[in-house]
Amino acid sequence: MICAILLIVFGALLFSKVHTVEDFAEAVKTQQVPVTMIVLGVVILMISFFGCCGAIRESYCMSMTYSILLFVLMIGQLVLVTYMWLQKDKYLIIMGDVVEKAWQNRTRKSDYMDALQISMECCGRGGLRDYSYQGYYPLSCCDGAKQCNESNVFKVGCKQAFVDFWDKNADIIKYAGLVIAAIEFAGFIFACCLANNIRNYKRRSAY
Repeated sequence: MICAILLIVFGALLFSKVHTVEDFAEAVKTQQVPVTMIVLGVVILMISFFGCCGAIRESYCMSMTYSILLFVLMIGQLVLVTYMWLQKDKYLIIMGDVVEKAWQNRTRKSDYMDALQISMECCGRGGLRDYSYQGYYPLSCCDGAKQCNESNVFKVGCKQAFVDFWDKNADIIKYAGLVIAAIEFAGFIFACCLANNIRNYKRRSAY
């Protein structure tokens, strides 16, 4: 249950970091990871209900249901982590394409690029020099300043910042998923032992 709450909280924080680019991000599914984490957290929370009720009511059926669901969830989680691990480079390329699309659409709908620059604390597609042709930097390139110049402008480009953001969080998700899977495996073993003890206790009570 604690793992489920942590997944939901972390997924919500990750979602809030990227929701400002929702309009164009939907096309390349940049919100797929945080939404998956939130859904997975809700599923784990529902499964933990069987474990709690099975232990409190000393129900063999509910305890075994919890064990089976937890085992299936653990296998699915390991598959998901493995998939993310193998497809990481491909996914990071997609993240770079998000910034490319935002940069191409900036004249038609500049809030795409502004949203990225504010949330990721970056400036331009590849760096602040991308704005040198216009002679000034947009206010979204500075940290709340009324005027934006080279002394207070963000130095890193949005493409690098966005890819680094997802690269770092992908590693966090990967290792967190492995830790949670290990905890779920331990829970599966304990739940099987509990269900077996409940069954033996009721069998002895019948004599």
